[in-house]
Amino acid sequence: MSPKKIQKLEKEILKHKELYYKGKAILSDSEYDDLEESLRLLDPQNITLEIIGSPVKSKNKVAHDTKMLSLDKCYEVEELLKWKKDHDIVGMYKIDGSSCSLVYKSGKLEVAKTRGDGVFGEDITSKAIYIDSIPKAIDHRNEIEIRGEIYCEEKRFKELSDEMELAGLDRPQSMRNIVAGLLGRKEKIYLSKYLSFFAFEVINKIGFKTEVEKNKFVNKLGFKSPEVFKIKEEKEIVEKISEYEVFSKNGSFLVDGLVFTFNEVALHEKLGATSHHPKYKMAFKLRGETARAIIEDITWQVSRNGVLTPVAEIVPVELSGAKISRVTLHNFGIVFENFIKPGDEIEIIRSGEVIPKYLKTVKESKFKFSYPKKCPSCNGKVDKVEIRLICNNEDCFAKKLESILHFIKVMDIEDLSVKRLEEMLKTKLVKNIPDLYSLTKEDLLTLDKTKETLATKLLYNINNSLNTNTVKFITALGLTGGGENKCQKIVDAGYESVDSFLRLTSEELIEIEGFAKKSSESLIESLDSKKELVKELLSLGFKFRKQESKGNRLKGQSFCITGKLSRGRSEIEKDIKENGGKSISSISSKTDFLICNEENSKSSKFKKAQSLEIKIITEQEFEELIFGENKI
Repeated sequence: MSPKKIQKLEKEILKHKELYYKGKAILSDSEYDDLEESLRLLDPQNITLEIIGSPVKSKNKVAHDTKMLSLDKCYEVEELLKWKKDHDIVGMYKIDGSSCSLVYKSGKLEVAKTRGDGVFGEDITSKAIYIDSIPKAIDHRNEIEIRGEIYCEEKRFKELSDEMELAGLDRPQSMRNIVAGLLGRKEKIYLSKYLSFFAFEVINKIGFKTEVEKNKFVNKLGFKSPEVFKIKEEKEIVEKISEYEVFSKNGSFLVDGLVFTFNEVALHEKLGATSHHPKYKMAFKLRGETARAIIEDITWQVSRNGVLTPVAEIVPVELSGAKISRVTLHNFGIVFENFIKPGDEIEIIRSGEVIPKYLKTVKESKFKFSYPKKCPSCNGKVDKVEIRLICNNEDCFAKKLESILHFIKVMDIEDLSVKRLEEMLKTKLVKNIPDLYSLTKEDLLTLDKTKETLATKLLYNINNSLNTNTVKFITALGLTGGGENKCQKIVDAGYESVDSFLRLTSEELIEIEGFAKKSSESLIESLDSKKELVKELLSLGFKFRKQESKGNRLKGQSFCITGKLSRGRSEIEKDIKENGGKSISSISSKTDFLICNEENSKSSKFKKAQSLEIKIITEQEFEELIFGENKI
């Protein structure tokens, strides 16, 4: 053990911790984590590792009734599974902003405070009243404390940057730093109106049984919260990490990992906390290596939905054992707010992705900043929509190519490469997805390097894709938010045919676990725009394999579950689905049955079912519907 090295690390960690909470971070998360890890290896019990936040030096110092702790973190799925054991957990994206505690008395906002050092925070009530997503009054009489994160959305960051420039202030350099910067301001505090708040914790003991219940409670009070997803198996964790990687590049606000929590609140009380973090929560981060690079050029790729995505072509550098020459710049919003241009020296990170991503600009070049006013593919007009540049030309070559290519990949049409598809589009053999099924052997023989054997094989592969299943078919349409995992959840909820998909409403979609209001509306809007395409495809003779079912004794019936059960909830949900029924997460007028073993449950679902005169049955009565003589 080297005392000098330990002291040096302690000093560095404290310095960078203070800079981070002031909104003036100069290290990436990965670089800071490496400092802590180095100290942990030398001195695992070092008190510096237990320090939360940074000391409050402001005169507006205010105590926390309950200490605001930090989070333990891990970087490997194996570590997460070891922590999870066999418990059900819920997850959400870890918002990259500033932690905030809101105290309400008699339904009115009494005080808003920052995390500070966890024991004392700074009073920021004067700024909080400008934040629209922080309710100034709530329908709750008793004193209650709501905790969450103040953050800045990309579209609001641009508006804020413009207003600060007009007011003669320096234009902010990043969304991460601006939150702490605005909360620390002593003048022009009205600029806080550009910030937003997500709630995810209730401190007072209200008798929640699950973390999901807690989330619904804060929503009912009028708070926005990050989308919460329940997780049971390893594959679901891997799926959510994949979704997080996509959101971290294209999302409307900054995230820096995922937070997982044991769903059962009784476990929270049983496990307790250390002086640094609760034992029932775990932050998961992607460990990444960073490097610096010079941008040679910026190219813009057009997606199947017409969104222009910026990619930096860089002077090649070594990173994570690979030579890197291309870096994603996320989206137009990031490029615009950071004035990214050729010649800039940037910091990049690679956290398992094939293509690394932009972190920050280290040194600006003298080149003039610009961005495309026309689509690089079709030369059509480009619209600025919030943080996106979008080509709305339906005949755009790149949009058509990417849309058809997505369909080909999902439907597993082998041997139909990008080059062959490009040639088909250029020679007008194919103009849209349905045209694939009108191709003849003679058409295919006109393609470059395509002989009789390959033409026959291509024709077989295309026609063979007419035999498919509902999940694959709907996923291949390329709906907004309609990935395979989401489509499978819809089918599992009872919407097993394409026709039932087409009749879906956003209200019905919200009832399915994993769908929030905004994502449901986006998916339905996207589905509506594809209805003509679906009708045209169905007319070509698609045949759908049905999902295996034990029977249809519960066909057309929807079930909601509440309270204690003699067996796992997932087992009952499986029985519902396998017998043709639909399992839903909340009660509505369209619910047919509520499964509850208690005669006079205090559950909100039970009370709502009674008020709507929905039939309430026990677990045993439910089993009789499936296995007994009774039939609905």
